Amino acid sequence: MEAHPYIPNSLERVKREMLKYIGVSSIDDLYSSIPEEIKFKGSMNLPKPLKSEYELVRHVKGILAKNISCDEYLCFKGGGTWPHYVPAICDEIAKRAEFLTAYAGDPYEDHGRWQALFEFESLMAELVDMDVVTVPIYSWGHAAGTAMRMAHRINGRREVLIPRTISPERFLVVQNYVDPALKLIKVDYDPETGMIDLNDLERKISRDTAAVYFENPSYLGFIETRGKEICDIAHEKGSICIVGVDPSSLGVLEPPSHYGADITVGDLQPLGVHMNFGGGLGGFLATRDEETFVREIPYRIFGLAKTSFEGEYGFGDVLFERTSFEKREKAKEFVGTAAASHGIIAAVYLSLMGPKGMYELGKAILQRSQYAIKLLSKISGVRAPKFKAPHFKEFVVEFDSKKSVNEINKELLKEGIFGGIDLRKHFPELGNSALFCFTEVHTKEDIERLAGAIERIVGR
Repeated sequence: MEAHPYIPNSLERVKREMLKYIGVSSIDDLYSSIPEEIKFKGSMNLPKPLKSEYELVRHVKGILAKNISCDEYLCFKGGGTWPHYVPAICDEIAKRAEFLTAYAGDPYEDHGRWQALFEFESLMAELVDMDVVTVPIYSWGHAAGTAMRMAHRINGRREVLIPRTISPERFLVVQNYVDPALKLIKVDYDPETGMIDLNDLERKISRDTAAVYFENPSYLGFIETRGKEICDIAHEKGSICIVGVDPSSLGVLEPPSHYGADITVGDLQPLGVHMNFGGGLGGFLATRDEETFVREIPYRIFGLAKTSFEGEYGFGDVLFERTSFEKREKAKEFVGTAAASHGIIAAVYLSLMGPKGMYELGKAILQRSQYAIKLLSKISGVRAPKFKAPHFKEFVVEFDSKKSVNEINKELLKEGIFGGIDLRKHFPELGNSALFCFTEVHTKEDIERLAGAIERIVGR
């Protein structure tokens, strides 16, 4: 039997030698602990293997070609994964062997990764204006859930107040992560502005509230202008205030730390990370340099450390005993594989952009969203935006039309456009509405093309 091109040690002779060395007569002996009744006895319905690398590559490319991407279509979907421009240098650095293949390890085998993540933490700390930033984690929802668990461990309380306008997907991630330790209580919003109903917040907050969590900008796109009031209400009850933020907004919007956030969380996807069909993103968590908060962070933090050479510094773990790597099963939370590569990409992106670049990015997004509002609001039967509030890069569009959002989106697809997210399932009170997204990648002509297509569709 010839060796399999993709399976190491596949020669029968080699397999027999390996089995003899470990003291078993067959591969089946290795699975003897598995009950017979749950073992699959038949043959799997799989096609014949492709043993030629060329054939395999061609086959996989054929499958991928079935996807319609934002390279061929105009995309106005956001809601947590947004169409942003990824500078070529982000991909170039990410593909370097020391980053592309690096998983974990120690300084002697991890050349450059720890320093790259230290630089990421430093750049993010400057962007959110907080002292301590963790290495990247899976997602915004993961970071928010961790922040809530941190609050619970700090003050011993068991309830968290969150806005009803939170992303439905993010809510499920958070709920799954904090259950059963914490109870999530949704706070109503003002139907005119979309912002948190402060009266409802004050009714629901109590001495059992571990944290108040809100997002700015919100999932529905509006800017929460009363962030300080929300944080003050939380602090008056001894609760911790957690704010979720889109980092692409921080070149033009005040960071949450300036209006009272104790912990800031968010997603790294706008900072040079591809959309990846809605997955493979990266979250971040930031807080103050206070032992009470830092000791409750379960993720790795890289800092500077003195070496054996006078005046020379290296990069090492900060309070490593906090983590599950050190405490294992006794850890407060378990943390395994994270999204370190996306932290390195974000560091490259922020280094490239600098403060001026982030300001220009935010300004460009604001200009495009305002131009879209201007055009869409002129269309008969279209209300844009739904809420009377300032918006950043997303806003709710309501259609007074016999066609549903789903039908409108199908018509837009025929014109090579991905329309907004249908909100009816999770926000039925908003009526026939969709969430549209506008970023720096959308030109004036792109927005005019969308407006023209919507006008034709709703007018039929």
